[in-house]
Amino acid sequence: MNPRLTHSFRFVRATYADGVAELAYAFDQGEEMVERIRFPEAPAIPAHRQQAFDAALRLLHLIAGVSYYKAGVPPKIEAEPLDDETADLLDALYLHGLAEFAYRNGLDLRGRIAFPRLAPSSPSPVEDGGEGRDEGTLSRGAPALDLPKRTLVPIGGGKDSLVAVEAIKSIGGQATAVWVGNSPLIAACAERTGLPTLNIQRELSPVLFELNRLGAWNGHIPVTAVNSAILALAAILYGYDSVAFANERSASAATLEYEGQQVNHQWSKGFAFEAMLSNWLHTHVAADLDYCSLLRPYSELAITRAFARLTPYFDAFSSCNRNFRILGPKPADRWCGQCPKCHFVFLALAPFCPKPRLLSIFGRNLLDDESQAAGFDALLEYQDHKPFECVGEGAEARAAMYALSQRPEWQEDALVARFIREILPQLDAAQLALEPWLVPSSEHRVPARLQRALEAIG
Repeated sequence: MNPRLTHSFRFVRATYADGVAELAYAFDQGEEMVERIRFPEAPAIPAHRQQAFDAALRLLHLIAGVSYYKAGVPPKIEAEPLDDETADLLDALYLHGLAEFAYRNGLDLRGRIAFPRLAPSSPSPVEDGGEGRDEGTLSRGAPALDLPKRTLVPIGGGKDSLVAVEAIKSIGGQATAVWVGNSPLIAACAERTGLPTLNIQRELSPVLFELNRLGAWNGHIPVTAVNSAILALAAILYGYDSVAFANERSASAATLEYEGQQVNHQWSKGFAFEAMLSNWLHTHVAADLDYCSLLRPYSELAITRAFARLTPYFDAFSSCNRNFRILGPKPADRWCGQCPKCHFVFLALAPFCPKPRLLSIFGRNLLDDESQAAGFDALLEYQDHKPFECVGEGAEARAAMYALSQRPEWQEDALVARFIREILPQLDAAQLALEPWLVPSSEHRVPARLQRALEAIG
């Protein structure tokens, strides 16, 4: 079956037993695709959390379906009718979270994604549990569950999550380092934090890989949204009152605009998704379950400056995405030195890290290699758009490169010299200062209990 020729995508069922959530999907009346999420040493669900758990499981089913829906993008989505807040969340996630996928495949998903909704006269399935958290704009809310005051901190193996971990540790907060999947590199980073660890496994349906072989659409999905839904369920199951990601404010900036639509590789890491999911959890799951990004007020450069102080992690971290591929070759060491993530982390660390130390981390000087010019040009948005990767804004990269151009130890390196010679004359030096990028913004969803940790970052 070629999923591109199907007419409907069905959310079949979501079940949970003995630490395993099973999420079933299908195209038309075709073979079921069953994904399994395994929660290690899962405790029994307390009776007073069962309703919240069921709501979080249903959301996970709906969000994780994005991995399968994109294989065929049929014109009809079949699911139980949703209240407006849930449907709005899913419509936005599938449209904006798949925007890069659509752009690369020449598709237009606008007007195509529409989750079924309850009739206007139907009562919301959410019980009236008090006011919502969004400044009174939500009239209903889930009850508080008296969740233990401790935090799940997702570990990705890179610098950002380690900055978040150390910030929470600095205020004596109870936290657990958590990750989804079986990456040895992430496991080593999680162990290095000294925190308790939780490793959740996500097993994609093998049917999906068979569909890919038969000609399915393929491409980028909003995996942070899937992991967020998994961790919201884990918070209810294990007992945590917060899930604190490490997504920076730069994640909200679009990669490019195409035919009137913003295309953002990092949409599910951005503030719009964070706010929607945070509100949804408060109204549908638990009033005291907070979902946030601890690093939201900060730019990539500010976070990198904070990470430059965390020297014990220098020999353990890696932001190189080639290390985290599901399929395909991985670099022999922690940095391939060729991808946009390697380019950006090298450039962002350079203003804040002694040059010999930085070269020892990467094993080479990426800015003294003329063959890397195109990669750095894309970061600078010079004759190219920002890469489809989790990297900072073009203006951030230009500020970092300008800072290096003013330092004698970097000026003679091939790409810095080229920047001085060819690119800098086209820029306004007054807009290249590093300092404004180091000032935090006030826009975030960090709960009061964790706000002191922000001081440790800035």
